[in-house]
Amino acid sequence: MLLSRTLLKRHSVLPGFDLALGFALLYISLIVLIPLSAAFLKTFTLSWAQFVDAVATPRVLASYRLTFGASFAAALLNAVFGLIVAWVLVRYTFPAKRLVDALVDLPFALPTAVAGIALTAIYAQNGWIGQWLPFKVSFTPIGVWVALVFIGLPFVVRTLQPVLEDVNRELEEAAATLGASRWQTFTKVVFPIVTPALLTGFALAFARALGEYGSVIFIAGNMPMISEITPLLIITKLEQYDYAGATAIAVVMLVAAFVLLLLINLLQAWSRKRQGSL
Repeated sequence: MLLSRTLLKRHSVLPGFDLALGFALLYISLIVLIPLSAAFLKTFTLSWAQFVDAVATPRVLASYRLTFGASFAAALLNAVFGLIVAWVLVRYTFPAKRLVDALVDLPFALPTAVAGIALTAIYAQNGWIGQWLPFKVSFTPIGVWVALVFIGLPFVVRTLQPVLEDVNRELEEAAATLGASRWQTFTKVVFPIVTPALLTGFALAFARALGEYGSVIFIAGNMPMISEITPLLIITKLEQYDYAGATAIAVVMLVAAFVLLLLINLLQAWSRKRQGSL
């Protein structure tokens, strides 16, 4: 034990493992654990009946369905097209490639309110795109999904790019030498390698979409039972000085998101373990 501790200190990048670990735990506690604990403590001031009444009304349940459903659907679409975008950026050279690569990061840099206003104007019934669509997008649940797709794409692309760059091309050449088609090479060789990163990108996009507020409220319409997201409902309760009710809904969102992310991480770990055993 003493020898392993000595080696750890000797090869540590930071000067002092114990001190660095202490600062890391302190920072995480101040930024993450204490605020989340405060939300739980505020919720505990409610009785069980009050808690159920705050988090299980028809209006709140409708916001859960919209928020989780649209977030999952947006993350799923981004997982598919994010993989395609990352593949194109890594494997091909074409004019304006750097411009396209920079555009991927636009949702990171663009203020969410600006994104919401722009999407609303574009997809309105008299907008550039909305006027040609046979259905209404702005001020509907579809608009919520569009906004969540917009803000989630960079998480998938940026997670997949370094992994695709590190894929050994010799494996693909060996598969082609053995008679595999391009599709077989991708599905049997490349896709298993990038699957853990794809799941990570999906989880990041999904988690980001769950808490999105600024870009959604403009395009959603915010109609109760139809296009009202859960973060807006939390803000509404805070404006009504119902702090316990707001934190109760936030705790439900937090627990549900944590469970879903935990399942995704377990699936990711299983995928890596399976890949390592092959």
